[in-house]
Amino acid sequence: MAKQEMREPIESGCPDPFQYMHPVMRKNFGMWKYHEHPRPGVLLHVAYSGDKIWTVRVGTQRILDLFSLRELCDIGEKFAEGHIHFTIRSNIEYMVTDEAKVEPLIKAVEDAGYVVGGTQNSVTMLSHTQGWLHCDIPATDASGVVKSMMDELIDEFRNTNMPNRVHITTSCCQINCGGQGDIAINIQHTKPPKINHDLVANVCERPSVVARCPVAAIRPAIVNGKPSLEVDEKKCICCGACFPPCPPMQINDAEFSKLAIWVGGNHSNARGKPTFHKLVAAGIPNNPPRWPEATAIVKRILAAYKEGARDWERINEWIERIGWPRFFETVELPFTKYHIDNWRGARKSLNASTYIRF
Repeated sequence: MAKQEMREPIESGCPDPFQYMHPVMRKNFGMWKYHEHPRPGVLLHVAYSGDKIWTVRVGTQRILDLFSLRELCDIGEKFAEGHIHFTIRSNIEYMVTDEAKVEPLIKAVEDAGYVVGGTQNSVTMLSHTQGWLHCDIPATDASGVVKSMMDELIDEFRNTNMPNRVHITTSCCQINCGGQGDIAINIQHTKPPKINHDLVANVCERPSVVARCPVAAIRPAIVNGKPSLEVDEKKCICCGACFPPCPPMQINDAEFSKLAIWVGGNHSNARGKPTFHKLVAAGIPNNPPRWPEATAIVKRILAAYKEGARDWERINEWIERIGWPRFFETVELPFTKYHIDNWRGARKSLNASTYIRF
């Protein structure tokens, strides 16, 4: 009997990408000679073997309905070569090996109402968390913020006029699974949770809630003769981590849950080490469905960056060169005591300064 081949193990996580990859990309994997940027939204890769492949990048709304998904796939079948790829920022990419197919593909995409762009030094598609749609702890609609801002910034996505690429992220809570970004729009709770003590004992596993708090501000208590929880408001950082395991600890508030804007986050280490983003504006109204106040501030920051940064400077590099005082003047934002990095772990960074030591 022929030896039976071993079954591949079933694992969680991403599937094998090679089975979905364009044949030319699979053939030349890791053997690309150079790439070019013929126009915004289009990339050309040339392999050592001489093979060429063009990639057309198209912006999508990330939360795709079935009709839109089928429409995008039909375009790939008819005008591309049957292979598509979604990027981590929710763009869809079509790959073709014939240059003559590029312009008809772009026309088909734009006729369907989508936009080609997001490559090189542009404002790439905003990434966002689930928001009200799926998340169990949202205080805003991150996807709605993306929609309202991209309506205003669509020309910066379509063109490549920025000094360098700009990554913008939005998060629906302070835990910020949206990640670091050149500009980040996050929610901030400014009041501790309101506790419905009548429901805690029936809904919450109290030890889990106590363990969930990152600053040990929650402890068991007996309230009105029932097992419940209490919050040390002097310790509480209003992060909202207690709400998912215990919904009676309501942290969302129409008045006291606000948006905040952070700048300077960078995963890259091309010219310097990766950096965390820093707070520049807080207390911005969480004002759906268009969030005009937050959008206006983001547009001011981008305009100042576009005018003042040198070629290839990311936002954090531009700020480091001109200094934070000049940055706040340029973007017309007030500097307050809440911008000072005064948490306990900041001692190391503050002691590196020549102006303050302790």
